[in-house]
Amino acid sequence: MNRQITKLAAVLMGGYLVLFVQLNVIQLVRADQYTSHEANTREIVIAFTEPRGAIRTADGELIAETVAVTDDLKRLRTYPHGELYAHVTGFVSLEFGADGLEREYNDELSGADVEVRIQSFSDFFIDRDRTGQLELTLRHDVQLVARAALGDRKGAVVALDPSTGAVLSMVSWPSYDPNGLVGHDISAVRNVRFALLADESNPLRSKAYRERYAPGSTFKVVTAAGALRSGTVTQDAPVYPVASEYIAPQTERPITNFGGSSCGGNLGELMRVSCNTGFAEMGVQMGADILSRAAEDLGFNSTPNIDLPDAVESVFPDPGFFDDNIPLLAQSAIGQFEVAATPLQMAMLAATIANDGIQMEPRVVQRVTSFDGEVIHEYGPRVGSRPLDLATSQQLQTLMARVVSEGTARGLQIDDIAVAAKTGTAELDGSEGTHAWIIAFAPVDDPKVAVAVLVEGDDATGQQTGGSVAAPVAKAVIEAVLQVPTRTDTPES
Repeated sequence: MNRQITKLAAVLMGGYLVLFVQLNVIQLVRADQYTSHEANTREIVIAFTEPRGAIRTADGELIAETVAVTDDLKRLRTYPHGELYAHVTGFVSLEFGADGLEREYNDELSGADVEVRIQSFSDFFIDRDRTGQLELTLRHDVQLVARAALGDRKGAVVALDPSTGAVLSMVSWPSYDPNGLVGHDISAVRNVRFALLADESNPLRSKAYRERYAPGSTFKVVTAAGALRSGTVTQDAPVYPVASEYIAPQTERPITNFGGSSCGGNLGELMRVSCNTGFAEMGVQMGADILSRAAEDLGFNSTPNIDLPDAVESVFPDPGFFDDNIPLLAQSAIGQFEVAATPLQMAMLAATIANDGIQMEPRVVQRVTSFDGEVIHEYGPRVGSRPLDLATSQQLQTLMARVVSEGTARGLQIDDIAVAAKTGTAELDGSEGTHAWIIAFAPVDDPKVAVAVLVEGDDATGQQTGGSVAAPVAKAVIEAVLQVPTRTDTPES
């Protein structure tokens, strides 16, 4: 009898093991195969019929959650702050798929990620919430300040922690309300989507990391980096002639300074006043190979490795293009012609200089946690590259600090805090307007924040400079990150 019981137990145990293995093969090994099968419609509705994890900022602000509703789908994704975080969170739509973090971290948020779903052996048997929650690097207090400072002007703000690459704020305007794309009324969602697509300002596309612009004079930092590394210039020599125009070889058309002014001097003086003629001549002297190498080392022509989908690369022409186009090399050295950058890339440039030449990979998500707060994935700082040696980066820090203390970025001065910056005014083809740029970091001796601000130009805005238009936005963001007490008076700029 005991032998029969033992055999029966062995058969039952064997059957259990077979079922256990088959279940795990289906759930884990073949999950992707079944998920992608054309007959499987579950993926389409899973975000609406199943729980989905929340998204919160570093300071605990809830910016995406799923709530219970009374219709057939039972759950609705909502975004409490609407347009403020739309280009970061994105959306998850029954009709139009997903974008932003909702797309990049879909497996974690939905619980499809194995480490989120199965945290212990008991999870094979216990029915519980198996979604992941995202905790971001962005700070809600800084995001609010950046959005208010930019106002209703088209443009973008990106703030980074130079030492870690953590994105502290990312604002793009115009934006959109993702709540209009996640409803269960398909007809209403389609109307919202079509209206957004028809909007000429393209509010669905983030200007912070999916659009490129001529960086103008902010690119002179790259030119200075290439010249210093190659020995083309030092802090003191050469001394460029004071001039109102520079005529490059192979052309008779001059490059002029902003407002028709005259300038010249050593590298520090050129940077202080943002001298077009001097930097254009410097670019020609160093040559296309050196300038192109400096741009690429600092991130141009490469897509930033950020945890957001569809980031675009900033671009600098191939050096061979300039073999018979020296005048365009001069233009490129001052951030014009076909040089184009995203605000994210320019923030990374400022952060790299601030971080003694080490470029950190930008990151939006700090950690993934379980529904009860247990950390599942922790994303620490990652070095992307080391494009600048310590000596070059420290020289650039000194040059950019002087731009704030004595030069075109005096509007960025903050009491008791040393700030470094470079302003930019980018001319637009076929328009009387100019883009206003600034890149900056602070404090100079122990940087905690690097920021890039772009305010778009057009015929309506006319001539606008980085020092007068973009600097106040950057100043507000820096003060918010460093928690500088708000002033009641308005200092001269």
